[in-house]
Amino acid sequence: MHRLWLIFAQTVTIAVAILFVIGTLKPEWLAQRPAIVALQEAPRADDGEPPVAGSYRDAARAALPSVVHIYTTQKIRQQRHPLLDDPIFRHFFGDRQDGPEQRNSGLGSGVIVSPNGYILTNYHVIEAADDIQISLNDGTTHKARIIGSDPESDLAVLQIKADKLPTITFGQTEGLRVGDVVLAIGNPFGVGQTVTMGIVSALGRSHLGINTFENFIQTDAAINPGNSGGALVDVHGNLVGINTAIYSRTGGNHGIGFAIPAASARSIMEQIIQSGAVTRGWIGVEAQEISPELAESFGLPDTEGALIAGVMRGSPADSAGIRPGDVLLAVGGKAVRDPQVMLDLIAALRPDERAGFRLRRDRSIIEVEVRIGKRPAIRQERE
Repeated sequence: MHRLWLIFAQTVTIAVAILFVIGTLKPEWLAQRPAIVALQEAPRADDGEPPVAGSYRDAARAALPSVVHIYTTQKIRQQRHPLLDDPIFRHFFGDRQDGPEQRNSGLGSGVIVSPNGYILTNYHVIEAADDIQISLNDGTTHKARIIGSDPESDLAVLQIKADKLPTITFGQTEGLRVGDVVLAIGNPFGVGQTVTMGIVSALGRSHLGINTFENFIQTDAAINPGNSGGALVDVHGNLVGINTAIYSRTGGNHGIGFAIPAASARSIMEQIIQSGAVTRGWIGVEAQEISPELAESFGLPDTEGALIAGVMRGSPADSAGIRPGDVLLAVGGKAVRDPQVMLDLIAALRPDERAGFRLRRDRSIIEVEVRIGKRPAIRQERE
């Protein structure tokens, strides 16, 4: 027993001595190692990864390359002072030239819709522009030419010459519903390409006084100056609208923006590309909405229809016997609720086509056939 205790004491003494030597000469050998903690990390984002729930990055990735920035310039010459044309002034001071030429710049957005370089945008973005430059998502810039425009729907088609252009995919706007998530892509205030998210707030908005022909998608996705002509896309990155206008008292976004449905924009774009202009039907009447007071004054049973307030002499309506005071109830078998619907129905008809019009005259219902004319081109003036 005494021997075992002696061996134990010697072993402890040697161990303490070894620890003392190591602690003195190699203290780092005795440093405490940190405990290994198992952390759960999210997988790295990769193009091959499945979509992340709640993220719209795939939609943005699909649509962003096809949305472009549009920069326009307009030449402005200072007004010549009347004294420069006065003979006495010229006698004493000699001939003076006009002031230096100035340039007014503007910006907006557009959407590449074809590998041929066709770009869809708003008419007011390129109106009166002398030079149009298109900046692509890859940073390159190209000079654009105007193929055609339609002021009454506020759309225009441009074209650039470039290879391997990314193009947008048109969505099925017929399936769009209030509450669907949408993304607005453009160049607000010139800060660069920006994506905002919102929902479809309403469909078929009209009577806003923005365009002659109105059938807007309303959205609360932020649309600001510079977004005009940009893309409104669904959660798959498909084009559902062309951002056009906002409702604002200050010029900033208040959550009420309007976009032209992609189906309407595509139809107008195809006509512009084919013929350089849009052809619409016309009969030459001025109509007004029927208020309850007017209905009572004219002895009408309700406020449905469009009251014909004036008929242009020699127009298709005049030739067909339509008179002021008539109430237009239907065009081609389709009911007319108000003057905006009447305008849309007539515009959709082809020139030289014959269509049946149902009218209320006094207390009788009459049917007339009208040979549709071609709507004259109207240039909208914008402030």
